[in-house]
Amino acid sequence: MIEKGKIGVHQFTILTVLFTVGSSILIAPSGLAHDAKQDAWIAAALGLGVGLLTILLYNRITVRYPSKTLVACCQEAFGAWVGGFISFLYFGYFFMLAALVLRNIGDFMTTQVLPNTPIQFIHALFLFVVIMGLRNGLETITRTAEIFLPWVLFFFLIMVVLLPPKFDYHNLLPVFGYGMKPTVRASIPLISTPYMELIVFLMIFPHVSNAPKARKAFLAGTFIGGMLLVVIALLSILVLGSELTARHLYPSYSLAKKISIGKFLERLEVVMAGIWFITIYFKLAICFYGSATTLAELFKLKEVKQLYLPLGIIIIVFSVVAYPNIAYFMLFGSKIDFPYSFPYAYIIPFALLLTARFRNKNMRQ
Repeated sequence: MIEKGKIGVHQFTILTVLFTVGSSILIAPSGLAHDAKQDAWIAAALGLGVGLLTILLYNRITVRYPSKTLVACCQEAFGAWVGGFISFLYFGYFFMLAALVLRNIGDFMTTQVLPNTPIQFIHALFLFVVIMGLRNGLETITRTAEIFLPWVLFFFLIMVVLLPPKFDYHNLLPVFGYGMKPTVRASIPLISTPYMELIVFLMIFPHVSNAPKARKAFLAGTFIGGMLLVVIALLSILVLGSELTARHLYPSYSLAKKISIGKFLERLEVVMAGIWFITIYFKLAICFYGSATTLAELFKLKEVKQLYLPLGIIIIVFSVVAYPNIAYFMLFGSKIDFPYSFPYAYIIPFALLLTARFRNKNMRQ
């Protein structure tokens, strides 16, 4: 393994929470409401249920291949050549994911905050901060996450406490008014983002100090992050309604604009922006770290730090070329992402488990 540092179980839980919330807290309610309408929060809960089952699958891999990263698992299961090729595919998947997350922050800044600023400059500035953090090691990133999680929860609590005067409970009715099928269809993009993407944590899992407790922490962190997404989807429907939520690209950001207490406490969208800047920073850091360490381990490099700068330059260009505009991003998220992520999230992990099972059976015989 390239990384020598160790992280605690509590820190691993925090990383999972921040990654799960990530960019989804700002973007997910719109996609959920587009198909599920007033049942968007139910679709979010359904996605969370599938996400927890996905984590159980990944936990089984850590049992079958203890103390091994995803690259080492692939090479042990499929051999050096086939396993190396699959590991390289995972590098491309993590790298594509990092580019998508970086593009998310660029689109948000250029449409909501700094409309006249070139998106490449925003990408370079944000990624520079991410690389600075990663060069200090995984332990430093996790300790920083420990500091910022209370602020994320505090900002989120402010939203929950100040929004009830704007609630319209009729927006939730009728429950399953369009049937179950639209609700299931709406949950599919949420399953791919963020729950399928949690496969990247198999590159971090061997560095957690206590593996049995880390598996429970993996589940707990996913559940907490998923519940935050369920709550934000519910708040969006209660305040904005299903139609406005579906029309807005960033409904939770628009949601914060509705807060008005006594004509002096208003326009608290900066609270939602603060939550999102923190969570998306750690999601981008984990995706970028996963892609760099996958490549370093695949080519047996002694240090991963030397890859951060060249990969960073490539990803800035790639984030603009691969996702040319917001319309393409919405198409990718709603139609392409699930089938694209499915082999990495389910087919290859199941193959890893089956290979380990047959190998153990042959050894016993």
